[in-house]
Amino acid sequence: MIHASKRIAGGAGLAAVLVKRAPTLELDWDTRSKSRFAATDSTGREIGVVLPRGTSLRGGDVLVAEDGTLVRVIASAQPVLQVRHCPEHGSAFDLLRAAYHLGNRHVPLELQPELLQFEPDPVLADMLRRQHLIVTEAQAAFEPEGGAYGEGAGHGHHHHGHGHDDHDHDRGHAHEHTAAAAPARKPLAIPVKAHDDGHVHGPGCGHDHGHDHKH
Repeated sequence: MIHASKRIAGGAGLAAVLVKRAPTLELDWDTRSKSRFAATDSTGREIGVVLPRGTSLRGGDVLVAEDGTLVRVIASAQPVLQVRHCPEHGSAFDLLRAAYHLGNRHVPLELQPELLQFEPDPVLADMLRRQHLIVTEAQAAFEPEGGAYGEGAGHGHHHHGHGHDDHDHDRGHAHEHTAAAAPARKPLAIPVKAHDDGHVHGPGCGHDHGHDHKH
């Protein structure tokens, strides 16, 4: 076994040709969220990953082994639930409400412009369907959001391709980087509408929770 204890986020600073040629480790989120584990790379070599406590790996990260070789991390497809709003009887705001309630339950959650994605949980799936959301099973790479101030804080920008360097600071678009005290916040309350027996679902709603709807 060879050990790897250095992580280069997104392969930053490495030549693209080197990253492309590197052996790969294809890992699900459960493994990538751990700081210490063993896995076999694409060449059959066993890699012992030893990273600082609390470190997680993202697809596209590069590990540096003790012999100096590079290993590229791939987020493998895994079972997930994908949540979308009902285009006929809902709106994109329904996804915002769903993200709020899932966040209250500390559910690891991936945010995409058109959907939410999290690991399978039948209880949560039923809760979301009761809110007129479409919940489907899928096999996909899972990259949940990192904490706002934690190790994965930069994931959102990297995932959506929006980096700090994308701004043109020579055209009067300047950022104020001095720390400022956060304003006091009032508690946020988002009401959940009860199921309306008169709600008529279209064929795309995907609701199968046993209510007597007219189709």
